[in-house]
Amino acid sequence: MRRLAFFLRPGWLILLGVVIAFAYLCFTVLAPWQLGKNDATSERNQLIADSVDADPVPVTDLFGADPGEATEWRKVFAEGSYVPDSTVLVRLRHLDGAPAYGVLSAFTLTDGRTLLIDRGLVAAVNGSQPPPIEPAPAGTQRIEARVRVSENVDPERAPATQDGIPHVYSIDVPQETTVLDLPLSPVPVGDRGSYLQLSEDQPGAFSPVPLPQLDAGPYLSYGLQWLAFGIMAPLGLGYFAWAEIRERRKQRAPAAPAPIQSPTAESEPVTAEARLADRYGRTPR
Repeated sequence: MRRLAFFLRPGWLILLGVVIAFAYLCFTVLAPWQLGKNDATSERNQLIADSVDADPVPVTDLFGADPGEATEWRKVFAEGSYVPDSTVLVRLRHLDGAPAYGVLSAFTLTDGRTLLIDRGLVAAVNGSQPPPIEPAPAGTQRIEARVRVSENVDPERAPATQDGIPHVYSIDVPQETTVLDLPLSPVPVGDRGSYLQLSEDQPGAFSPVPLPQLDAGPYLSYGLQWLAFGIMAPLGLGYFAWAEIRERRKQRAPAAPAPIQSPTAESEPVTAEARLADRYGRTPR
């Protein structure tokens, strides 16, 4: 055991602790994080794919369901009328790679509930200014849309008003309820409720918000890579420890005696004087 005592030195102990911590993070944090994102993306893609050809259902049917993510992207239809002067612009959006604004409006159903509607995107003027917004059509309308979960609100970006129109940075039903001072009813999907995203060619719609790409992304490969790193780190430590032990064994082994070279034909001839000197020692001069 004394020969292995060098593993108790601070350098080896620190390296061992780093390897254990890294492997633990790989298996419990990093790999599950990426694999979880892969599962969530795959589930979202499946919901979108299932909704493409599905027939829309009345949005009022969702109010009797339990809240959850399962109905996001569901195609629904609603009947009612747009609330006049309920336009809200969403900043920091993009349309065909250029700056744009999202346009929101309130929509009152025939049963009295008021929902938040994402009418689509409009291109910014001069790269930063909002264009004139055409008001939503008046009168009773029948619209088709997809259910979308409210976005997260950035507390550092408060709503503002420009030219009499409220501006926000995220589509969030509770936030827009305060901004419009209207009793918006969130569709019971997600923790903060949901809104409706208009489909193409619907009354009051602008350029539709494109659907996400149905690509699972690199999350699965990233998760597998973290698992591989978690396995390779202890193996690498074991290899370095074995190499250290092997090197120390070489240093402790006795040196082998040098082989006695017999004279050859090419060697210098040995004289009688040299033989006597080797036997009795050379006389100092």
